Order: sequence, then C-alpha cells, then structure tokens
Amino acid sequence: MKRSRFGRRSGLSRDAENLTWLAVGLAESGSRAEDSFWETRLAEHVEKLLDEGDEDTLNSALDHLYATQANAYDELADLIESRAESCIADDHDVLLIAAPVMAWSRFAIGAGTIPPAQLANLRVHLQAHVLADGVKLGMADFLFSPDHLPQGYCETRRFTAALGEAAAVGQNLHIATESLPETAKFLSDVRYILAAAVVPRGAALFRWQERDGNREQALAQWRTQGGAVIATLMPGCALEVVLPDAYFAASRQADRDSRPYSLRASVAFLTTTLETPPDTLRAVIAPFQDRQLEEYRVGFTRKGSDDVIHGVVWPLLGAEDEHSEIPQQIETALRTCGLTDVMQLDTAFPLEYCDDCGAPMYPSPDGEAVHAELPEDSAEAVPRHLH
Repeated sequence: MKRSRFGRRSGLSRDAENLTWLAVGLAESGSRAEDSFWETRLAEHVEKLLDEGDEDTLNSALDHLYATQANAYDELADLIESRAESCIADDHDVLLIAAPVMAWSRFAIGAGTIPPAQLANLRVHLQAHVLADGVKLGMADFLFSPDHLPQGYCETRRFTAALGEAAAVGQNLHIATESLPETAKFLSDVRYILAAAVVPRGAALFRWQERDGNREQALAQWRTQGGAVIATLMPGCALEVVLPDAYFAASRQADRDSRPYSLRASVAFLTTTLETPPDTLRAVIAPFQDRQLEEYRVGFTRKGSDDVIHGVVWPLLGAEDEHSEIPQQIETALRTCGLTDVMQLDTAFPLEYCDDCGAPMYPSPDGEAVHAELPEDSAEAVPRHLH
C-alpha cells in the first residue's frame, strides 16, 4: 500500500518553490559572477512559466517571498516584470513602452481607437523626442484606460510579443474593441498609449541613452509636441503627460504622479463648480485600513461646514506604510493648491464603501466616515465616483 503523499511544508508547488529558491540565491549573492549564475536560471524558469501562462505559480511565489524575504521578492518581481515587458526576437531586443496621460474632466474621459492621422503624429513625436535613433516602433491604435490594460504578467508578455512583431516590420497593432470591458468613470484618471520598440541586441532604446539626450528634455518636448496631439483625442479634459518609459516603470510613475494630480484636479473641479476660491475649502486627511493600513482618504468640505462634498483616495504604493510621511505629503500638495485649512485625523477608519453605489466613504471634520455629496445644484454631469 502506497504511503499518503504529504504536502510541501511551504504550501507551494514545485515550480513556485524553485522560483523562491532561485530568487533567494540571487538576493544573497555576493558577486557579479554569482549574480549571473542565479539570474540566468531564474530567468529561464520565469520565461517558461510566462510562456505556459502559469500566472498562479508566479503570484504564489511572489506572495510567499513578500511575507518572508523582502529582498528576494524585489529580485523576483523585477525579473518577472522585465521578462513580461521585453523579449528577444531574431537577435533584436523588444521592449513594451507605455506613455501615460493623467486627465480630469467633469465629463467622460476619452478612451478608444486612435484615428490613423493622430496615431501617425504620435509615432513621429515618439521617435523624434523619446526614442533613440534607428528604433523600429509599433503602436497599438488604442487609447487604453486602466480597465483595458493587459491583465497579469502572462497576458502582458503575449501583448509584448504581438506588438513587437508589428514593430519589427514598422506596422501598428489594431486592437479589437468588441470584448473590452466598459471604462469606469472617474473625475480624474489615467490613459495609456502603448507601443513596442525594437532594436539590435544591446542598442540604445531611448533618447536619454544617447550622448546628447536627457530625460528632462525628452519629457519637455513630448509634453509640448505629443501633448498637443493627445489633447485632440481627449476633448474637454485637462491633461498632464508622464514621460514614456518601459511599461512597468511608466505605470508606476503614473501611479505616483496621479495621487497629487487627483488632489489638484479635485481642487480645480470644486473651485470651478462651486465658483469659490481654494481658500474657502477645507480638507480632512485620515488613514483607512483593513488588516493593515491600505490608503489615506481626503474629504473636502466648505469652511464652516461639516458636510463632505467631495473626496479623494491616496493609495499606498510599494514599501509605504504607516511610518511613511504620507499625511505630510498630502497636506503639502493641498496647500500648494491654495487650501489654508487642512486637518489630519490620527484615528484609522475601516475600509468602508457605500452599500448602494460602491463609492468610498470619506472622513468628515467631526471624525466620521461619510458619503461625499455635492450640493444638488452643482452635481449635474459629474461622474458618480470621484477618483
């Protein structure tokens, strides 16, 4: 009679255990030569799982290391991201690039197919101001909302490969829209232009990798030239572009930049809608937690009133926690917008949402989490959920 097979002590599959072992080895390496040993084997294993579409194994290894080995988690996450957003094809490097755009509007923020003329203009400006000389470029003909982006590492790798094939022959990739989810409506949000760059192995990809280029100049020129084209795709929106970069790096930068941007957008929205200057508003900052601190929320009122008329969520990113100086960052951003009355509450609220509409609950000056409600005469044509 066969013995019962006992589960692994870690609860991980064999592939996930192998990933964690390799990642810990890389994190503890003491030399470049040893780095090469671990990284080569870890990369091979990650690429195998990506090609097989085994998202669960990748995530279970990441979750295990996040709780037990922070340095190894960083090594594995970095390598998975790099292999999802890049590949090698016919001795050429292929890199998925994102060009994020932050926007706010009282009305719908555009997302959808990019007309050929605007796509051609965006291609010209990316190649002239952001990419290195000689890069082959393939663009997706779609302005993506966060709901439309590839879901997970495996889907991102498949998208990179498809866009890379188009870039190799100087073509664009058509995005079929029939199966895409509906875009959630927020007051402020991010849109993404996605492209793939192809170069001979080891060649420069970006303008700032060339002797006479730098990131600041690339951003300034893209903001002026590319931003003008993007504005035609997003009528009725106030825009701020983020420097195009590798997919995950650009997305993280957009996440960071969108937090103070959402505060600026909210103050601009309230002062315009209520026809009142910023110094007549009050902001209340408070932490919100589930099992641990998840985010800060900001409730806006008029001075002299406890009625919360608007709210903004400031999520924690990366290694941020309750010891980070997030409340001070939020207050500085609000005061830069012209607010003079800013309250910080120390008591953490539960992570609550409205049972009826799903909107977050925001802190009020009297220390309660409440639903944000604009005055009835000001609430027309405003997105129901306020990002």
